[in-house]
Amino acid sequence: MKFLFKAKNNAGQEQEGLVEALHWEAAVQILERNGLTPITVKEQRNENALVRELQRIFEGVGQKDLMIFFHQLAILIEARMPIVTSLRTIADDTENKYLGLVIREMSDDIEDGMPFSEAIEKHSNVFSSLTISMIRAGEISGGLQKSIGFVAESIEKNYQLTSKIKGALYYPVFVLTIASIVGFLVVTFILPKITVIIKDMNIPIPWYTKGLIFLGDFMSVYWWAVLLVFFSFFGLIIYYFRTEEGRQEWEIIVLKIPVLGGLARSIYITRFAENLSTLLISGIPVVRALTIVSDVINNHIFRKIILRAAEEVKSGGVMSAVFLRANEMPPIVSQIVRIGEETGTLSEVLKSVARFYNQEVETTTKNLTTLLEPALIVLLGIGVAILVVGILMPIYNIAGQL
Repeated sequence: MKFLFKAKNNAGQEQEGLVEALHWEAAVQILERNGLTPITVKEQRNENALVRELQRIFEGVGQKDLMIFFHQLAILIEARMPIVTSLRTIADDTENKYLGLVIREMSDDIEDGMPFSEAIEKHSNVFSSLTISMIRAGEISGGLQKSIGFVAESIEKNYQLTSKIKGALYYPVFVLTIASIVGFLVVTFILPKITVIIKDMNIPIPWYTKGLIFLGDFMSVYWWAVLLVFFSFFGLIIYYFRTEEGRQEWEIIVLKIPVLGGLARSIYITRFAENLSTLLISGIPVVRALTIVSDVINNHIFRKIILRAAEEVKSGGVMSAVFLRANEMPPIVSQIVRIGEETGTLSEVLKSVARFYNQEVETTTKNLTTLLEPALIVLLGIGVAILVVGILMPIYNIAGQL
């Protein structure tokens, strides 16, 4: 077996390299015999980097995967199982191959003497800065088990919040997608066959029927060009909104949309209050906690507000003063935060803010779903009415004159 090592020589200089031995203990002994003090020694794995990257792209690690991982880890540690054993047990059971690979690497690093927080920090593309900071705070305070529980709870709440929004959008997106596909097929393949009857009669027809006939004829010939333009335009829109400039523009647009803007604002405030409260309870200083929360809020407008609040606190002020000057932050939030700062109960009042706005999100999503259903029915009815009035009515009139 081959082992990658990092060690210090007699002069105190760090060296890295590869040593071959039957097992880990033998590799350490070889290094010590050569006058080296091991820092880390771990087995060299011959995993294909391409396979690993493909696993990351196609599987990734979602909020649900992380939620299950930290809940399992909290349970195993509470049962007094060593952390390395706990990680390897979870890695063997997880369905996400990429996450399993990450957990195994973490267990190897911890076995080599690396702190849990540093092992997690090596995989910052999987674990958020909030998670890393909470684990590090738990190690420093001696409450690692409690911190892991906080992380599991925080990820679960964020997952539930996201799930509410996705759940509200699934139905209308599904209906609109099916309606668009059916409409495209009708206009492209069925409408031209129906309008042939009207054209063969060679009689006067209204302008809207002429428009439908032209649309059917055009789609029957150039449907492929329409699809190409549509998907190209859609692809460019997605590409633009994935850029930094486009993402920021989209975040501004969302906040200005009626109903959806209020819903998005409630989500950001819930995420801010919940995560900041959890970090403060974990013993992380206010300035550091605000900086961490700004990275996970997922909105550049609120991120700037929170960073300004961090600078205000750093200079001896209070964050509520910044919130009062921000139009995006409701006055009630600023007032409640000010009360928490004055009474020394900031983490508790933030919990209350999170609960209130979480309820607002739930109520708004329910109302949005209720409103969207009749709106979709009306929209589909208009589409059917256009076909009936524009095509079927002229046919009935022609048949009545025969």
